[in-house]
Amino acid sequence: MLSFNNIPVPAEGEKIEIRDGQLVVPNRPIIPFIEGDGTGRDIWRAASRVFNAAVEKAYRGERQVVWYEIFAGEKAYKKFGEWLPRDTVEAIREFTVAIKGPLTTPVGGGIRSLNVTLRQVLDLYACVRPVRWYRGVPSPVKHPEKLNVVIFRENTEDVYAGIEFQQGTEQAQKTIEFLRNLGYSVRPDSGIGIKPISIFATKRLIRKAIRYALENGRRVVTLVHKGNIMKFTEGAFRDWGYQLAKEEFSDVTVTEQELWEKHDGRLPEGKILINDRIADSMFQQVLTRPDEYSVIATPNLNGDYLSDACAAQVGGLGLAPGANIGDYLALFEATHGTAPKYADKDVINPSAVILAGVMMFEYIGWREAASLITTAIERTIEQKIVTYDLARLMEGARQVKTSEFATAIIENMG
Repeated sequence: MLSFNNIPVPAEGEKIEIRDGQLVVPNRPIIPFIEGDGTGRDIWRAASRVFNAAVEKAYRGERQVVWYEIFAGEKAYKKFGEWLPRDTVEAIREFTVAIKGPLTTPVGGGIRSLNVTLRQVLDLYACVRPVRWYRGVPSPVKHPEKLNVVIFRENTEDVYAGIEFQQGTEQAQKTIEFLRNLGYSVRPDSGIGIKPISIFATKRLIRKAIRYALENGRRVVTLVHKGNIMKFTEGAFRDWGYQLAKEEFSDVTVTEQELWEKHDGRLPEGKILINDRIADSMFQQVLTRPDEYSVIATPNLNGDYLSDACAAQVGGLGLAPGANIGDYLALFEATHGTAPKYADKDVINPSAVILAGVMMFEYIGWREAASLITTAIERTIEQKIVTYDLARLMEGARQVKTSEFATAIIENMG
């Protein structure tokens, strides 16, 4: 029997496999989970109850998730003396699909971001962030229901590639001298960062975004970039995206220029519009014209900012799930932090991890369970049964604990 981190794999479950380019999901898949740091403990206890209840109600015992704990972050360090044990990475590779809570990432020195490390070592190149409004959620905008986007953020390059030289070091000085020899003026007391954006990483990210749009009936894919300033990285991202659409999806896509030149501004039936927007303009357009956008593909840093800005319109990061997906491997997660001051107080909103589970169930084809959870969360919020983060924004709300919120969701599955 296999084991990871000296913990045996559950004998009652089976692996998700990949055959002929498709996931093959057994009725009792083994799915690894990372509990998470800080509030992760409270959140996982609540979320796992919701997941199990939804699967039981949807499939009446014919299907069951066999959970398998793996370790990263503070719990891993206390247990094994490592922040990210190699066996944790190998377990995700072995079982294809996993889910995690928030992990500690110190600012400045110390350990490197565990989230970034997991994405890079597993080549989970697409960070997928669906952002939509759930009825009853308080919002700072007048029409939050108009925002319903899925953001595909490139996950492995840009400034997150980690190529930096500290000010005053030999590497920084040599790089500055090299740049001066090329004719660029850089102050000698600078730190240096390099952002790579490649054809390969760009095209596979945008390919995944277009395929998602085709499979889910979404009719606009927007390339978001800062190509007016950074022409050979972000501008190239836009150009390579249009090139990919023409090379691989010409029968089902039209550009904005073609839309007006050939189709009088009307998108033909069965076609997807490929357009692009400058990043700073896009930030104001998701506020003023959000219903014009559906699927967004963007380099790493733009996607990081944009996904959080969109989430702020529809309830904040407490309701913001995400997924890091490669060709087949997928790691689903909450997008918020660990909030250690609230740890073990049973007060935090578990919705981000619960909705990450919805994404996970959709990914493995268990859409009935996913739908039950989504409907029940929305019904619970409409009843104004919410955790403190939403209760403070709602008149007449009934503030409940993390565990009680999970119970209300389960009861609303009826």
